[in-house]
Amino acid sequence: MNLSDINLPVASFSPLYEQIKAMILASLQASEWLPGEAIPSEMELAARFAVSQGTVRKAIDELASQNLLVRRQGKGTFVATHQEDDWQYRFLHLAPDSGMKFHLANRFLVCTKTEANAYIANLLKLKAGDPIIHIDRIQSYAGQPIVFEEIWLPGVRFTGLDLDTLNAWHGTVYGLYESQFATHMVRAEEKIKAIAADETLARHLHLAPGAPLLSVERVAFTYGNKPVEIRHARYDTSEQHYENKLN
Repeated sequence: MNLSDINLPVASFSPLYEQIKAMILASLQASEWLPGEAIPSEMELAARFAVSQGTVRKAIDELASQNLLVRRQGKGTFVATHQEDDWQYRFLHLAPDSGMKFHLANRFLVCTKTEANAYIANLLKLKAGDPIIHIDRIQSYAGQPIVFEEIWLPGVRFTGLDLDTLNAWHGTVYGLYESQFATHMVRAEEKIKAIAADETLARHLHLAPGAPLLSVERVAFTYGNKPVEIRHARYDTSEQHYENKLN
């Protein structure tokens, strides 16, 4: 493939490396290279697109800065995956006050098929009434429940997902999406605010009604800026905190 073989959705003044970046991204979207797999070398891509290695390198640098690709010294460049230890909790900003790294245990309570209301449909770019999947999950640390989550997914994209599949999976949910539903989460947007636990949340998190919680609503996107998941998490931050690093 070279530049004359593809109609790029970019203006004529777009820098060449941006055009190469768009073509690499198109290959990622088309699952030419799957999460965790190595992409061709800079030399191979330069020959494929009929450009210099420097142009390819700049395009890859940008995709790496966006956490879509991962460079490994002496090994090459790989498609980012949520199944690697360093990436499993890339979107989780909850950290224990002790400073220790922790692993959260999952318990899925509900996985039901339903219809999208207007609010969910708008966030997922669906039509009201379209099929969706609704999931309830509790995450625990050292035996103590600290997160209650509701998750909504497009029903068509996640056909076949059920409670048994979720509870049998031993990795992260995003790892499950990758391996069984060819859906890789590349970015997310969150809204955060403080709330008080109602009776239902208090029961799930073993707290007193009215206990302070952190409410985090997330919309996660796959390639092409397509929203494919909504999460509404409530965090018990009595011994944890929400950590975010700003550049």
